[in-house]
Amino acid sequence: MDLGVRWKLHGDGRTPAPGAVVRPDERLSWPRTAGLGAQHVVAMFGASFVAPVLMGLDPNLAIMMSGVATVVFLLATRGRVPSYLGCSLSFVGVAAVIRAQGGSSATVTGAVFVVGVALFLVGLAVRRFGARIIHAAMPPIVTGAVVMLIGFNLAPVTASTYWPQDQWTALLTMLFTGLAVVCLRGFWSRIAIFLGLVFGYGVSWVSDLVFGKIHSVDASGRLTDHWRLDLSGVGKADWIGLPTLHGPSFEWSAILVALPVVIALVAENAGHVKAVGEMTGDSLDDKLGTAISADGVGSMLSTAVGGPPNTTYSENIGVMAATRVYSTAAYWAAAGFALLFGVCPKFGAVVAAIPGGVLGGITVILYGMIGLLGAQIWLNAKVDLRNPLNLVPAAAGIIIGVGNVSMKFTDTFSLSGIALGTVVVITGYHALRAFAPAHLKTQQPLLDEGTSSYDDAKS
Repeated sequence: MDLGVRWKLHGDGRTPAPGAVVRPDERLSWPRTAGLGAQHVVAMFGASFVAPVLMGLDPNLAIMMSGVATVVFLLATRGRVPSYLGCSLSFVGVAAVIRAQGGSSATVTGAVFVVGVALFLVGLAVRRFGARIIHAAMPPIVTGAVVMLIGFNLAPVTASTYWPQDQWTALLTMLFTGLAVVCLRGFWSRIAIFLGLVFGYGVSWVSDLVFGKIHSVDASGRLTDHWRLDLSGVGKADWIGLPTLHGPSFEWSAILVALPVVIALVAENAGHVKAVGEMTGDSLDDKLGTAISADGVGSMLSTAVGGPPNTTYSENIGVMAATRVYSTAAYWAAAGFALLFGVCPKFGAVVAAIPGGVLGGITVILYGMIGLLGAQIWLNAKVDLRNPLNLVPAAAGIIIGVGNVSMKFTDTFSLSGIALGTVVVITGYHALRAFAPAHLKTQQPLLDEGTSSYDDAKS
């Protein structure tokens, strides 16, 4: 059985010829491959260790399980789809909602485990029936609206939890991160979030030296005098040790909040497979369902031991585009480095010490970017918001999600925010479509203009 773990040496193994690309089944010399793997790890760090911190989960375990998920993905796709699976930011809002309802870390990971199962089943369905089933249930107007409400639902977390801890550090971090995203080029622009965190760390450290303790709310919400940057836990942490594991706990209220994220993950995976196929020049249509299922399995493995869910990372697509090296050997190396970082508790302690003000500045941009990805889906699919069939369900669902509107059905069951907004968008769109006049039911492309070949390959 070909598992995609055999690579041909590209040229002399040193530098690709001008205009040439290193294909997924090729590699450079092993030292260069290891260096590229390390670069992929750095590229995913910015988001992949911020996400577990925002979700209240162990960053060491998140990094380690991202390596495991990447290995699973590479084996499942037989080395044809170069990709790194890092911690998904799509679940940050879900985790915040579940914790606000009194849920624990086990409740969060239990809900996300179920999402992983759902994603796995969606992947199997896509393998069997093609991408048309995705479009039938989740046309671009629905997908874009759900991604948008997931991102914008996070706004109160920044406004009430992170920003008030140190507003000036938050403002400086936001400005620096924005400049890094816009002004830097190539690889550096891909790690702009990471650079923003480093900058914020430095600002907090200098502020403590110059101004002393700050009088503001701390991470627990209490108004008190405290250091902006508390590194006491770093000195106590061991250099080598396994991260803390815990099993998932399943509660229906939490599961219903988390399930809508399946829509965002399907869209992310479809876009990733399409992008990689275009860059490598290979048709990856037949691997779409496998990629989605592999992502689901990776998330299930991670959340089963207390880690966060995973998804394909656009940051690493950027690294491939910049280097023109698509070798899956580099991703195996990246997975190995992630496993090593995962068994270093001191690294996790450094991550856990990120000041609240720094997170405030980062999340202002990050959460907004997640929400606006929904608008990008609409633009790519040329969704006509002048059509009331599109406008009405999307408008209602987004306001419900952003405003965290709640609807109580019984004393023990209610829907609110992300879950209720998603239900309104999906059921509202299909219900209205059933009764809409013919002239409003215009045909829309599958997912976006470039993916209709997924179904052509199935026919």
